[in-house]
Amino acid sequence: MADIIQLLPDHVANQIAAGEVVQRPASVVKELLENAIDAGANTIKLIIKDAGKTLVQVIDNGKGMSVTDARLSFERHATSKIRNAEDLFQLNTKGFRGEALASIAAIAHVELKTKQDLDDVGTAIIIEGSNVVSQDIVVTPTGTSVAVKNLFFNIPARRNFLKSDTVELRHVIDEFHRVALAHPSISFALYNNGSETFNLPVSNYRQRIVNIFGNKTNEKLVPVEEDTEVLKISGFVGKPEFAKKTRGEQYFFVNNRFIKSAYLNHAIASAFDGLLKSGTHASYFLNLTVDPHTIDINIHPTKTEIKFDDEHTLYALLRSAIKHSLGQFNIAPVLDFERDPNLDTPYDYKKADSKAPKIEVDRSFNPFQEEQQSRAKAIAYKKEPVASWESLYVGLESKGNNSKQDFTEVRFESEEQTASIFTDENQVDKTNTTYQLHNKYIISAIKSGMLVIDQHRAHQRILYEDFLKNLTIKEAVSQQLLFPLRLHFSPQDIVIIRQLKDDLEHTGFVFSSFKDETVDITGVPVGVPESEVSIILEQLVSDVENEVPDSNFSAADLLAKSMAKSLAIKTGQSLQKDEQEHLVNKLFACKEPNVSPTNRTTFVTMTVDELDKKFIL
Repeated sequence: MADIIQLLPDHVANQIAAGEVVQRPASVVKELLENAIDAGANTIKLIIKDAGKTLVQVIDNGKGMSVTDARLSFERHATSKIRNAEDLFQLNTKGFRGEALASIAAIAHVELKTKQDLDDVGTAIIIEGSNVVSQDIVVTPTGTSVAVKNLFFNIPARRNFLKSDTVELRHVIDEFHRVALAHPSISFALYNNGSETFNLPVSNYRQRIVNIFGNKTNEKLVPVEEDTEVLKISGFVGKPEFAKKTRGEQYFFVNNRFIKSAYLNHAIASAFDGLLKSGTHASYFLNLTVDPHTIDINIHPTKTEIKFDDEHTLYALLRSAIKHSLGQFNIAPVLDFERDPNLDTPYDYKKADSKAPKIEVDRSFNPFQEEQQSRAKAIAYKKEPVASWESLYVGLESKGNNSKQDFTEVRFESEEQTASIFTDENQVDKTNTTYQLHNKYIISAIKSGMLVIDQHRAHQRILYEDFLKNLTIKEAVSQQLLFPLRLHFSPQDIVIIRQLKDDLEHTGFVFSSFKDETVDITGVPVGVPESEVSIILEQLVSDVENEVPDSNFSAADLLAKSMAKSLAIKTGQSLQKDEQEHLVNKLFACKEPNVSPTNRTTFVTMTVDELDKKFIL
């Protein structure tokens, strides 16, 4: 039998490795930014076009590379960080993998320009699909510039799996935020399609957060500081009243590296227990510093998940540190929150000796003797009644005799009852047509049995079709607000809301002005409470960024789904009889009452025969 095992060619091996390193343009951004930081740069520029599909370029003023290093950097398993296996467990740098540039060069057109400080000229290398096209000497500033063009040009199937520009840009910005938040001592700038999106100067950690998420963020932050032998914690958590429906502003950094940890996230949720509304999530920006020997960052290809030696200790320290900060800054309630200073001991008497009180008793006191004296005085001052008092009761006796006869003949008037024109022997009592079960389901009787309706999903379907109709015919009723409502968002969220402005106005929203971080609203759709507007827009922005449910749907469909999800009555909400009946009638007036906008069942039927079978022994 012929041999069937063979070694893969280098270009195929590089493409397979690229599948682990590069999933989307944001992966390229992460690798290039980390390399720039490891090069010692203090100014880094990120330039992208078409959400990174056409161009991702990172320019830094780091130490640069020599001619030999520039060429070797694109070879597989080439790295300057690791010399032996023990180095993997004491890493303080980021781009140590040794496959990032090789993997990127295998699926894109790469142009590298680099120069060291002491060199007069630099090196320029052009690679297309792992093939070196040219290597020349060029005049370039000190540092490195890496331009990645036409990502996945030789793997069209991978390119087809990329999402829309809005979604891919969101992922790029997320990676940019993660790197920028971890290094406030470095100046970062982001340019998207020729326009400046972010310009973050060197600052402290709090100011870096404010520069990214807007000036309104400053008042939401509560500092967290804790230093122990095992763990050092620094950073900020958000106040409970500013908690959001989404998990967007949650950042963990371990040794200046962004990570995701559901276990540590649970520690923070536990610290906020009892302070957050149901369905909301606290924001946090926390830096954890631990001994590199106690963590393993090689358990995940993207290095966003790490393994701790003693997770239980970290959990307890993180939870107690956040609880301490919330209590220290009067965020969490304490026992003595209503202390009255007027009840404190005066300063002059704090050290004085206490003395026993003296009690004086009058042993000759007789309470009965005093009662007899007061009774004698009352008799002495008693006045005779006026003689004319009898005139007040003249004639009452005769009226009283007639009153008995009158009360025995009292009759109550009542309206004449007439038969209803809708009277029918088979008429069902309408007060018992619906019943709410556990504030979640609505039970409705039908001829063949009964309906069990999920009130949340049913209301979603009703609202979805109403909003979609308004967006289609561009006619919606708006209720004007007495005072304009000003909402605060991050600059990138404002851009998304501005893009959706026309569609939102067709649903009933009225916008008066847009600014860098605020939006003024003067009208909202009928039935939408003013307190829910910010929640609706936050959820809408989140859905658009993540393209829920799919990129194949239109913007109007996505908007209608998002608003229906935000405004639908929730599970656990009690409904009156007329509200239940209205919900049932509206549901079956929909075009597709069987499923919710997310294709989930809205109701089930149970026939009498099915019920009878339950009672068969």
